[in-house]
Amino acid sequence: MNSIPLPSLRRLPRYLNILESFQIKGKHTVSATDIAEELDLKPIQIRKDMAFTGIVGKPKVGYDINELIKSIRSFIGWHENTSAILVGAGSLGTALMGYEGFLTRGLRIEAAFDTDTSKHGTLIYDTPVYPMRELSKVVQRKNVHLAVITVPVSAAQSVTDTLVESGIKGIWNFSPAEIQVPEQVVVKREDLSEGLAVLFVQMQEMKHSGK
Repeated sequence: MNSIPLPSLRRLPRYLNILESFQIKGKHTVSATDIAEELDLKPIQIRKDMAFTGIVGKPKVGYDINELIKSIRSFIGWHENTSAILVGAGSLGTALMGYEGFLTRGLRIEAAFDTDTSKHGTLIYDTPVYPMRELSKVVQRKNVHLAVITVPVSAAQSVTDTLVESGIKGIWNFSPAEIQVPEQVVVKREDLSEGLAVLFVQMQEMKHSGK
């Protein structure tokens, strides 16, 4: 994979959303300007970001939408399914298991784990729920390397340690905790409170500016 700056990588899913909306409308080609206008970016930035995927637009024609979608999905790794497990089958975990958009983006949650014995042996959105003691066995049997955690702060590190010991190489952390992992394990933290804080502050700024 070409080395890509993090801001560019974060923009690729946004491009994909726009391209898929154009595709639904029946468009076959798109220019960098078309995408830039939708996202309030500069066309030159769009072209630079797209170049990382290996596709280049044609002068006065632009990009073939189908080819560009395929190129972005392949670059990100969304062209094939990646299996994952989820730890913490509470409200947030249940919502994530029920989110159908993961499948279109190449993520399949194969199993969930929770300490609540009433959930053991049940299905949540067709995902089986297991006791924590079976985590390592299920991870190895299903050859899973990615985990999603939605557990309380108090349990986050111990769950992380168990995941690492079981062979998990990537953790999508929805817990507010700052978890510690070895260098060979990748962590992406999603703190919902950060987005809420930004939203509240920006609303206050608009209110005070009279907009």
